[in-house]
Amino acid sequence: MKNLIVIILASFFLTSCSTKSQLVYLKDNSEFKFNKTDYSNLKNKIESGDILKIDVQTIVPEAAVPYNNIVANKAIGNSLEILKLEGYLVNKFKMINYPILGEISVQDLSINQLENKITQLLFEGGHLTNHAVKIRRLNSKFTVLGEVRNPGTFSYTDDKLNLFQALGYAGDLTIDGKRNDITIIREENGLRKIQKIDLTSINFLKESYYQIKNNDIIIVNPNFSKVKSAGFIGSASSIASISSLIVSITLLILNQTQ
Repeated sequence: MKNLIVIILASFFLTSCSTKSQLVYLKDNSEFKFNKTDYSNLKNKIESGDILKIDVQTIVPEAAVPYNNIVANKAIGNSLEILKLEGYLVNKFKMINYPILGEISVQDLSINQLENKITQLLFEGGHLTNHAVKIRRLNSKFTVLGEVRNPGTFSYTDDKLNLFQALGYAGDLTIDGKRNDITIIREENGLRKIQKIDLTSINFLKESYYQIKNNDIIIVNPNFSKVKSAGFIGSASSIASISSLIVSITLLILNQTQ
């Protein structure tokens, strides 16, 4: 009987504790050597509502002026809002209205594919030679919810953004975040996908979900301690009361068995 009581008490207190393996990112990193980064599956197709900044560069800068959307008398600086004024909105038909070339379809195209398409159109139409086209999405965003310091929706203009960087935008996980149970909601080709991620495992670096896509939703689930604290059992006063009650019952049982 005494041994059973000790086991019950130990289990009660241990279940409320977090182990090191639950808190450390990539805890098995000693097993990781090198792996080639493959972005071929990161298509990130252009969608309706995207705002694209298209820069055309040539050896003679003046030759590219008609093909660049430059806002006159813009404020000093290079803020995201100012850049959006120079962007091209993708309409509901997956088209953009581009200077000189007119309407261009972006249906089923990635950023890189559209760069190649405009480069080819300018060359084949006799508009420019020895030119380069660089495109970036100006309104890329992702949302982080749950156990992070600063949950919210964040905008970015980087070509590539990984999950650790995205969580950095949100101030990293709190101590109550469940690092081996991150949920990512992603929409691709009209389909909504849900993926579970374990940040404590090095295998995560090899998954396609390591790279963030536009409109991803990242949910950091609470650990067991946080879930308990949300109810009666987890409040400080209730834990003290329950602990006191358990000790009293234990002493009573021990006295009766003697």
